[in-house]
Amino acid sequence: MKKTLSELTPFVGDSMSYLYDGSSNEHLRAGSVYAFHLFTDGPGEMEIDGKKYPIERRTLIFLRPGQPHAFHIRPSHPLSSYNLYFDLWDNVNPVSPNRSFIHAPEPLAFEQKAAEFPCDELDQLPSVFSLRAHPHLYDGFVMIARAYEEMKFYRSETVNSFLYGWMLSWYNALNVHQPSDYRIVRLLEYLNSHPEHGQTIEAWSRFCGLKRTYFHELFLRETGVTPKAYHHQLVMKRAAHMIVESEASITAIAEKLGYPSIHPFSRHFSEHYGISPSQYRLNPHNRIYIR
Repeated sequence: MKKTLSELTPFVGDSMSYLYDGSSNEHLRAGSVYAFHLFTDGPGEMEIDGKKYPIERRTLIFLRPGQPHAFHIRPSHPLSSYNLYFDLWDNVNPVSPNRSFIHAPEPLAFEQKAAEFPCDELDQLPSVFSLRAHPHLYDGFVMIARAYEEMKFYRSETVNSFLYGWMLSWYNALNVHQPSDYRIVRLLEYLNSHPEHGQTIEAWSRFCGLKRTYFHELFLRETGVTPKAYHHQLVMKRAAHMIVESEASITAIAEKLGYPSIHPFSRHFSEHYGISPSQYRLNPHNRIYIR
């Protein structure tokens, strides 16, 4: 019977940071469990089922049990990675705490592998995927890895729950339109990290190496909104979080977000959320409208 991703019962058996340096144990092999490798840098190359893929910054590798793969990394340019080894369908008798590898030229066959079930949604998840355009997925993955390494109490319960939510978020990201042009992706990565840096269309177009008119058209095509509208949404979201999470005055928040005074900030906030910044802070029931 086919399953859905909502039926996943993940179990993270191990997590570690690793430096790939082209050593012999990185040659053709297979593992007995599911695995993620999130590379923080590039370039390099990954071989999966006989096909080679480039490794760049924030490249995610997703390997199934028994899947042949090899890391082609230059010794002169080693690459670091966050590695997770896990089961997806059995958290009662998981295989991942005692995972094993078989290296070529030995037959890549296991007596015991992590449980697998037919799941069309899981099959849609790619073996190689860039998280550069998905900072929330990147940060979430790093959080899982660090939680496994640092937590003392309820580590398994916490990490397994995190991975369940992360898998569903990844599937959602794959099935919602995402920008693909590397120039726009790079700008979005910057804007998401620094929404308070209010800049002009000219500055953003130079950042992308494009003429203003083409930049505006490309941004609209890639995101569905204009550059100014996209940036405004980021600023309003950051404003809402600052109002809720900090004790800074509304005036100080407006200044931090690049507004010349509190008045245009209050007007923009009220238009966006339907309530003034002060009312938003005083009435916790309105906080659910953060979008």
